[in-house]
Amino acid sequence: MLAGTRHRWDDYAPGERIDHVDGMTIEESCHMTATRLYQNNARVHFNQHVEAQGRFGRRIVYGGHIISLARALTGNGLAAAFRLAAINGGRHVNPSFAGNTIYAWSELLERAELPGRRDVGALRLRTVACKDRPAADFPDQDPEGRPDPSVVLDLDYWVLMPRR
Repeated sequence: MLAGTRHRWDDYAPGERIDHVDGMTIEESCHMTATRLYQNNARVHFNQHVEAQGRFGRRIVYGGHIISLARALTGNGLAAAFRLAAINGGRHVNPSFAGNTIYAWSELLERAELPGRRDVGALRLRTVACKDRPAADFPDQDPEGRPDPSVVLDLDYWVLMPRR
């Protein structure tokens, strides 16, 4: 397979969790460049002069950048997922800042066959991104349902993947 993995749609089972292992540190210039590309000019992302006096004392990283990093990290474990088919929902749980390192894990929620297709199937995933904490223990919520302080993103979406 050209994705560099032998894992296909048939190799994944609902309930399976994947630690994507790698982490990406957010650089100040990278998140600002990405935010410009997303055409978001909000002050909280760019104006350090004002944000130094704000709630966090510094600029926050645009959530779209966190989504991009989390999806990129899923390549380790879900390399054959070649198309984002749908976003069902998601939420930004805690803010991220330049200097944070983002890690991610995913849970396979369901598999779906596509009508008339034997070559491709769909996987519904929940990807959770964390800052400054590797995801090997799958950080999520405490017993009362409060999010772990390291969790920055909780995303529910579908990807397409080749079948056997």
